[in-house]
Amino acid sequence: MTRVVVTGLGAITPLGIGVETFWKGLTSGTSGIRRIQGFDASDLEVQIAGEVPDFDPKDHMDPKNARRMDRFSQFAVAAAREAIAQAGLEITDDNRDRIGIVMNTGGGGIPTIENEVNAMRDKGPRRVSPFLIPVFAPNMASCQVGINFDIWGPTVTSVAACAAGVQAMVDAVYMLERGDADVVIAGGTEGGLTPVAIASLTNMTALSKNNDDPAGASRPFDLGRDGFVFSEGAGAFILETEEHALARGATPIAVVSGGAYTADAYHITANRPDGRGQAAAMTRAIKRAGLEPKDIDYVAAHATATKVGDIGETTSIKLAFGDHAKNLAISANKSMLGHLLGAAGAVSSLACILAIRDGVIPPTINLTDPDPDCDLDYTPNVSRKLTVKAAAANGFGFGGQNACAIFQAL
Repeated sequence: MTRVVVTGLGAITPLGIGVETFWKGLTSGTSGIRRIQGFDASDLEVQIAGEVPDFDPKDHMDPKNARRMDRFSQFAVAAAREAIAQAGLEITDDNRDRIGIVMNTGGGGIPTIENEVNAMRDKGPRRVSPFLIPVFAPNMASCQVGINFDIWGPTVTSVAACAAGVQAMVDAVYMLERGDADVVIAGGTEGGLTPVAIASLTNMTALSKNNDDPAGASRPFDLGRDGFVFSEGAGAFILETEEHALARGATPIAVVSGGAYTADAYHITANRPDGRGQAAAMTRAIKRAGLEPKDIDYVAAHATATKVGDIGETTSIKLAFGDHAKNLAISANKSMLGHLLGAAGAVSSLACILAIRDGVIPPTINLTDPDPDCDLDYTPNVSRKLTVKAAAANGFGFGGQNACAIFQAL
């Protein structure tokens, strides 16, 4: 059986640029949620978000290329660059057609669409960019990674809402197991913070309106939670067969040992109250990894801080893990990052891999008044030392898309 290992990591998040910045902020309980700076939000009911601070695409790619990318593609290229460098992956004529890409997203180039609609309204059709379609298209994150690093292997994008980042990990493993590639650059990316997107989610009553306390706004599993915080960013990984990694002298960080995805087929935004679809994704992922529920030490929860979602995930964890659910260390990185939508599962996967590497469980901050219906161990407010041999990352999306990936120590 093909064993798949992770050899490189990359992160662009509301906590800053780079994996170690991300991990230091996450384990110290630092919030990356602030009042919106990227545009004038004074007319909006929700004025907070998880924006990526100090991101200049020219620091990560050719400026001419950057001008023909939406923000979600820029994030993907920047995160992939860090992961490639960390993995020590040299891309040459001998291997570029054996490197695959699976860079997923939830929404694609929402800012580009909004900007060009405004241009047509204000200035007429001749002022609409001829690059609108190839800039906003959701597959462009994967394609731009390929273009920027001259990679010729299989290039795939799944637009799987908020399950996209986890699904990328699962599909990358499938690609490697089939022998379609020796290395895969995988991950998730999102850059959809715009006035229209925030207004829509506000009118859906999905977002927290706690403008006066941005750092305290995202409250997964807390009785006072009032919705998620919309965020942006990307996570990227170098996955490769263990044989390939060792042959080129790479240092594996962790094993990606299984994964699965399922559908609720229930509602366009709400999860099944009985948790069956989410539980099935976890159960199948654990089985595919060759493990039992009792073997999992840590779950990076999807945990959006919505009333229904957090209770539903608690229910599904209990279904999947049975009596072992009460022994799990669980945490919600969205308490610090907000909800990165298509990139959310990628940063949860990062949390799992780094928890295995360092033996630290990041906290769920803002958990001061636990919801009685959310009664598991969510690592409240302070990180915890724990040896993690196996971890699960959950990603659940609009439309009832559920995904789970399993990571193990070497």
